[in-house]
Amino acid sequence: MTDLAAIWNSERQRVLATLIRLLGDFDLAEEALHEAFLAAAEKWPRTGVPDNPFGWLVSAGRFRAIDQMRRAARLVHDLPDIAAPESPADWADDGLRLIFTCCHPALPAEAQVALTLRTVCGLTTEDIARAFLIRPPAMAQRIVRAKARIRAEGLRYEIPEPAELPGRLQAVLHVIYLVFNEGYLSQAAPRPDLSAEAIRLCRHLAALLPDGEVMGLLGLMLCHEARREGRFRDGAPVALDAQDRSLWDAAMIAEGRGWLDRAFASGSVGPFAVQGAIAALHATAPDSGATDWAEIAGLYAVLERLQPSPVVRLNRAMALAMVQGAEAGLRQVQPLTRGALADYRLAHLAEAELLTRLDRPDEAARAYDRALEISAGAERPAIEARLAELRAGAAGQENRPRPAAG
Repeated sequence: MTDLAAIWNSERQRVLATLIRLLGDFDLAEEALHEAFLAAAEKWPRTGVPDNPFGWLVSAGRFRAIDQMRRAARLVHDLPDIAAPESPADWADDGLRLIFTCCHPALPAEAQVALTLRTVCGLTTEDIARAFLIRPPAMAQRIVRAKARIRAEGLRYEIPEPAELPGRLQAVLHVIYLVFNEGYLSQAAPRPDLSAEAIRLCRHLAALLPDGEVMGLLGLMLCHEARREGRFRDGAPVALDAQDRSLWDAAMIAEGRGWLDRAFASGSVGPFAVQGAIAALHATAPDSGATDWAEIAGLYAVLERLQPSPVVRLNRAMALAMVQGAEAGLRQVQPLTRGALADYRLAHLAEAELLTRLDRPDEAARAYDRALEISAGAERPAIEARLAELRAGAAGQENRPRPAAG
């Protein structure tokens, strides 16, 4: 049923978040979510999709949970009755309540991320374990322990009071961006629904707390999301400099820049706002050649002071290569591909690109081969095509007739 599949993708997270609020239990809410969609699969083909699928699914899930609790002889009189319409504001808050609960400081940082990926992104335990490089049973136990700790410590499923928000903010911004990237950058399959949900949650958070970093993250995500339609061609990813910029969403870019202007005007500028400024420079350049690479390199230098990491150094090196030449960039990239970023595919792709510019095809091919070893999903065909093109060019050079000795 196509409609049901689309509604699962668009509403799953919101339905789950509301069920967790109503039932007060992660596991019971997940069971209720699946029961609700099973009921929809049985009923909707006969009756049609209701005008408010979200409300129907929440009600169906809640009533099935109550039935289960009654069968287990548990008291349910304290559960709210959601058969009557609720305030849309309550529903809008539920996604943020869920993230603030997953990111409660009582939980270890790795448990916060794992629980968010499971409940907000809907990733399987196997997918999360793969991302953490641990075995699925160990990841399953980590998630179970996090849920148990929420129950045992009576952690409240709520958005903190305004006075508490600043201290809880960074973890929440981190996981919102994590959700966005899972939808935008996933090697397996892009998930626009996740990116849209992250943007929606950040808008709501900005209304609650107009902090510079909240506005910076919102501007950053909007400037990225605006380029979605140009990122793929025939199912394969397209490099930024080769994207059709007429496909980019100009209104979304303008909105993103507006949020970034407000972030910098707030006087509270952090890593998200700086990354947003970089994304805005890319998004507003009429073509790759007109990109202000010197300004981007300078912003990466600022970002490296605020949030030093090998990935930031890699991005700064590639910007410097556009300003000072490929050799200057390569001198900074190669220590990373042989060290901290040895298993990071984008670092090897960057090295291959610089080596190609320097007309060193054998070394470039080895860098592409390494990128292929650690790549997956839709990106592989593009890398393979680039590698084949590089090798064909090198073979043509070797077979070209040499001038006779005079």
